Amino acid sequence: MLATIINAVAIIVGSLIGLLLRKGLSKRYELAIFTAAGIVSLTIGIQMALKTTHILAFAIALIGGGLIGTLLDIEGAILKLGELLKRRFTKGGEDSSFAFGFLSASVLFCSGAMAIVGSFKAGTEGDYSLILTKSVLDGFISILFASAMGVGVAFSALSVLIYQGLLTIISVWVKPWVDDRMLAELTGVGGALVIMIGINLLDLKKLKTGDFLPALLLSVLLVLLMPLVPFL
Repeated sequence: MLATIINAVAIIVGSLIGLLLRKGLSKRYELAIFTAAGIVSLTIGIQMALKTTHILAFAIALIGGGLIGTLLDIEGAILKLGELLKRRFTKGGEDSSFAFGFLSASVLFCSGAMAIVGSFKAGTEGDYSLILTKSVLDGFISILFASAMGVGVAFSALSVLIYQGLLTIISVWVKPWVDDRMLAELTGVGGALVIMIGINLLDLKKLKTGDFLPALLLSVLLVLLMPLVPFL
């Protein structure tokens, strides 16, 4: 858990730096930061998405996950949580993008293979190196994201703390089922979600990224079914 706590602190520190940089910026400069954050997200997302080795499973996971998430209105629930955190911890109306920043940063910081593998290595081997490396990367990215989307990005540290903390705790039992194929597919689907974040930041189209979160679980299920289903 120590490495995960350091990761969460790095996100908070990076976000605070980003918020300081954001103060006093005109709309013109805010647009430049949003554009930069969008391009960074697209680049990271494409790199991740290309890790997939089973395009059919990738497509099924995204389509099925999107349908499930839309039915359950997962994005709406996450945004409500973000608004709840905003009312609880910030001044009313202080930042209209709080929930969007919380959602986008949470997806970005939790969807990569580094979060999964790093948590497993920390939990089973006591090796914190991968999570510490991720902490440095997340810290720098949170500077950019917070300067674009505000204080909601800092609260994504809670998501990282819960997600990676749980993975670290249950790593001993889960690790035997997580092989290179599963990591590749999880990273690929996670990359697709990060691409959606980039598209939203660039204001190309408003995508409900949160509704596609079930695709991550669906990709795990599909990988487990691959030995039993010939066409996968």
